[in-house]
Amino acid sequence: MSDTLYAGTRKGLFTLQRIGDGWTIADIAFLGDPVTAVLPDARDGTLYAGLNLGHFGIKLHRSDDGGKSWTELPAPAFPAAEDSADGPSVSMIWTLAAGGGDRPGVLWAGTLPGALFRSTDRGETWSLVDSLWGVPERGEWFGGGFDDPGIHSISIDPRDSDALTIGVSCGGVWTSADGGDIWSLGGSGLRADYMPAGMKDDRHIQDPHLLARCTSAPDRIWCQHHNGIFRSDDAGRTFIEITTAKPSAFGFAVAAHPTDPDTAWFVPAVKDECRVPVDGRFLVTRTRDGGESFEALQDGLPDGQAFDLVYRHALAIDETGDCLAMGSTTGGLWTTDTGGENWTLASANLPPINQVVFAG
Repeated sequence: MSDTLYAGTRKGLFTLQRIGDGWTIADIAFLGDPVTAVLPDARDGTLYAGLNLGHFGIKLHRSDDGGKSWTELPAPAFPAAEDSADGPSVSMIWTLAAGGGDRPGVLWAGTLPGALFRSTDRGETWSLVDSLWGVPERGEWFGGGFDDPGIHSISIDPRDSDALTIGVSCGGVWTSADGGDIWSLGGSGLRADYMPAGMKDDRHIQDPHLLARCTSAPDRIWCQHHNGIFRSDDAGRTFIEITTAKPSAFGFAVAAHPTDPDTAWFVPAVKDECRVPVDGRFLVTRTRDGGESFEALQDGLPDGQAFDLVYRHALAIDETGDCLAMGSTTGGLWTTDTGGENWTLASANLPPINQVVFAG
């Protein structure tokens, strides 16, 4: 069971350590700065943090000692255009992912606008994945919560480091079998009710909020989509809609059990403009039968009215499948060692939380 938890927030990166049955803040890095992406790389123990400093641009840092000291790295950037005024620029690092266990040093970054970058040297240099940037459908991608489309999910098949599945808001689900040289548009079965009549099934304008893969059954991917909860049994190529979720199928976060493909957790909310818990009741839902039914889990969460929202990267699970952490837009951080049956408040006063992740 993991003893270290990272919370990337609007005002810094908080490291929490397990002390007995609870958690305590052990360290704070980048205090006051928005941390948009955190990656503890289980392959070598390295910790990466992506920051968005607004006027001063995006930053990327690496720590080789668990966050005690940091080295600034070049952030992912588009190749210089002949006319720099017309070239795109990266406005946010939305997600970082480690390459497969047989690809030491390989990292992936998903950004706003919707670009995928790759590093082969632990973030010292980055290259744009031109093959994805150049797909014809990208011209019709658009932003959901942000003005620009963005890549928020990068999932590497643990059986094959060349097999990738990514999620784009709003640009659909894309897969590659060759390490990103060639891309195929997946996401068949997703639906976009926000589109005009006749376009809701168009796969290249879907808004998957997050993709979560079961490690031991990698073809099983759970998708929290803008228009519901979906399940894929073929690594993202096709999906079936889950219609049994209560009190809502809308939300942003999803966590997949690492060894049980039929178990996943979600945090329901009201869409679209409202985006608060249903009836002011903050809870987590769990399915343990592949989406046939859902349980509402609230023990230890706020008992009265609460209006916390959980961003897409702010629900995490460790390798045991029992320990989860959840951070909210109001700075609440909860953990559970019982698969969500009981939650414990780790902190009520953090800045708004963008991401939580256990140390690998």
